[in-house]
Amino acid sequence: MADAAKRAQVSKRVMELTAQAVRKLKDPRVGMVTITDARMTPDLREATVFYTVLGDDDQVKASAAGLERATGHLRTTVGRALGMRHTPSLTFVADTVPDQANRIEELLAKAAASDAEIHKIAEGASYAGDPNPYIEDDEEEEEPEAPAR
Repeated sequence: MADAAKRAQVSKRVMELTAQAVRKLKDPRVGMVTITDARMTPDLREATVFYTVLGDDDQVKASAAGLERATGHLRTTVGRALGMRHTPSLTFVADTVPDQANRIEELLAKAAASDAEIHKIAEGASYAGDPNPYIEDDEEEEEPEAPAR
């Protein structure tokens, strides 16, 4: 088992090498693919490579099929460049973080618009009851003075 620092170093290198190799692929199905991350198992035998594709759903599916078809070639290219005893197997997974980030941004914009609408309504509003609902005595109670000696 490799320590965490070694695993992080190898995963970064796998990510860089895979990105370079994907750019050189001649498969027309592989479009605008960006390698976003790579994660290694503790024994450095398997790598999960995360990618995003610029385009619509058809281009994403076509790029996934192209990457799946080129997995053997990419593994060979990465293995030769790594120079390790065992070449890690590559598994490509579509990265959904950008989609989730866009969804969160939309929700935040919707909440901000709702807050602005509520503040607009509340501008001329007044309290339903007294502005200060707590009972207060008008006269301040004074403590009794101690008898003089």
